[in-house]
Amino acid sequence: MIAYRDAVPADGAELGAMAKRSFTDTFGTLYRPEDLAAFLEQAFGEKGLPAQLSDPAFTVRVAMDEAGKIVGFAKIGPVAFPGDWPASAIELYQLYVRGDQHGAGVGPALMDWVIEAARADGRTEVILSVYVDNHRAHRFYQRYGFVEIGRYVFMVGEQPDDDRIMRLVL
Repeated sequence: MIAYRDAVPADGAELGAMAKRSFTDTFGTLYRPEDLAAFLEQAFGEKGLPAQLSDPAFTVRVAMDEAGKIVGFAKIGPVAFPGDWPASAIELYQLYVRGDQHGAGVGPALMDWVIEAARADGRTEVILSVYVDNHRAHRFYQRYGFVEIGRYVFMVGEQPDDDRIMRLVL
């Protein structure tokens, strides 16, 4: 049984560790070790994701297993991509699910929360970026109606990745 709740600052260390593990499991072989380490520390270290749990601009929803361990999360906040975005847009920064939970409904439950939270906050669209070769994620987002609207260079350390920007109009 999976339980869902909003993350709190006390979740920071566990959430950061889960995010690092999930990113490494999915993408770790694509990068030089020093680029991967730099990215993981910047994005999910103490000054990254855990610090954002205290920032009212961001909301993080966690999925917890029966043992109370975080098995997935989604983070939304202000759109950070370069460009002219409407004030009513929100960005889905991450939707990560631990590998052993793939196919168990955690991802869809988190995405349903993202859409409901965006609508409840008066948002009109959700923006995200996804690695060009992450076909599983592309299919997942397309099932929800996201469409590709552009390209984005996503830096992992000093290595540029080719990402696609996707949008869902609510």
